[in-house]
Amino acid sequence: MKVSGFTFVKDAVRFSFPVVESIRSMLPVCDEVIVNVGLPDTDNTFNHIRKNVRSSKVRIIRTEWDPLFKVKGRILAQQTNIPLYQCKGDWCLYLQADEVLHEDDHAALVRSMKENLKDGKVEGLVFDYLHFFGSYRTYVRSYHWYKREIRIVRNHIGVTSWRSAQSFRIDGRKLFVKPAHGRVFHYGWVRPPEAMIAKKQYHDSLHHGNRVFQEEKDRYRTYFEFVDQIDPFMIAEYNASHPVVMQKRIREWKYVFDKTKSHHKISSRDIRYRLTDILSSLTGFRLGEYRNFKLIK
Repeated sequence: MKVSGFTFVKDAVRFSFPVVESIRSMLPVCDEVIVNVGLPDTDNTFNHIRKNVRSSKVRIIRTEWDPLFKVKGRILAQQTNIPLYQCKGDWCLYLQADEVLHEDDHAALVRSMKENLKDGKVEGLVFDYLHFFGSYRTYVRSYHWYKREIRIVRNHIGVTSWRSAQSFRIDGRKLFVKPAHGRVFHYGWVRPPEAMIAKKQYHDSLHHGNRVFQEEKDRYRTYFEFVDQIDPFMIAEYNASHPVVMQKRIREWKYVFDKTKSHHKISSRDIRYRLTDILSSLTGFRLGEYRNFKLIK
């Protein structure tokens, strides 16, 4: 069995993506890792990765980003497909630049891939998600932030990235998957304030076109104001371990995040989410959960 890892990133230094940690976290389970770095590379992301990830398994390619291809995040799927098409493995492990694997899950991931290798009905493997928000000690516990997603796909069966690169499909249909028995630690909402604001504006431009989001820039002037985006009921304390590759970032973290300072105005949707989250915690049933996959029992 051969496993290919792949990812893409642009402006990793400017937006404080933990892409180095992400790549390192998948190296132990991969035979090769293909990294697609977007051009223009104005913050030397290419050199940042080459300097800090020293492995013969890693191959870095560079691809020009089309500034006109910024509608509904489709450029993200396009940039995901470029390294995917160059993967040679039986399985392809995908992480976005702010997603990291925990070393405690490596053995289980390899076992899952081996057990399902000869079963052609299994087109992908789905991971459990931890979405950290505001700090490394707080995460979103609501299942309304996707709790599972595909991050391993079978190669050579026509799998492509779907829409804004959150998941994968074959000719538009959902993949048939089994559990990967692993977790993805998602750190997309844990960045220095300046990087968070800049990244949020740029990300929105990829979905809504080349507009200046001055309203957001004015709104999120301090780190505390980011808490206003989310119902504080959804935020929970995290006291378990993080991936080893993230320890340096965690030690250097100097920002305080306090959900009690929230000025979030509770909406009818918040109330609905609260009730369904409580129902889920009591019964395990996730009412209205959106799935990008079809789970094989």
